[in-house]
Amino acid sequence: MLVPLTRQKFNQLIPLIATGPQYKYYWGKFPDFLQRLLISVVIAAVYVLIRLFAMPGFGPILFVLGVIGAFYWLWGPVFWASMRNAKCRRYKYSGFFRGRVLDWWITDELIGKQETVDNKGDLVIVENREKRINLEVGDETGFTAQLRAPLRVEHKVIARGQKVEMVVMSNRPDLSKIEEITDIYIPSRDLWVSDYPYLRRDYFPEVSRRLRDRPAERPRRRRPPEEQRDRRRVEEWE
Repeated sequence: MLVPLTRQKFNQLIPLIATGPQYKYYWGKFPDFLQRLLISVVIAAVYVLIRLFAMPGFGPILFVLGVIGAFYWLWGPVFWASMRNAKCRRYKYSGFFRGRVLDWWITDELIGKQETVDNKGDLVIVENREKRINLEVGDETGFTAQLRAPLRVEHKVIARGQKVEMVVMSNRPDLSKIEEITDIYIPSRDLWVSDYPYLRRDYFPEVSRRLRDRPAERPRRRRPPEEQRDRRRVEEWE
């Protein structure tokens, strides 16, 4: 099932300013914090040097820029999360998708490499790998999508046939070509599967509940663009 969303509802589900979970995602681990802190220290040092040689009239401007740069370690996650949200909000149309888990599997993904030296003084490259769950979802129209996310302990309850919900994005009014998908919600387990938490998790279940109470509609297959026929859009949910 695919129900078009109004622009207002879509903006509420993916706000422009980062949410708490999105801020936490970009806050990262301790090495990420240290990297931001180092950037802040460098900016503060550059500000001090420029302040010594700058013309008097530029003092207030440099002070503001210096303070902003010095606190990059704090506001950096907000900036990067908001930029990622803005990328999704560039899509003109969106829809609420409800389908089922078609399949899932686990893979090992290389997330980085580290160079170290062993006891003999030889250079050793250590690969950092992370287990990820690959989730394939679809509906009765034949539409399918895949999502890859870090594997969590709570994912062990996922099974084929479970109902899933998410938001899809497109630049076509009839949503015939899906450009992007969000994180996946499994309502029966109150479980989220995601890498980046696109959706407001305090608001999406309410949207899901309202749409779940709608009368069932006869499914219609979404054809590829070259086979598209003129058809009336489903009335937008308000």
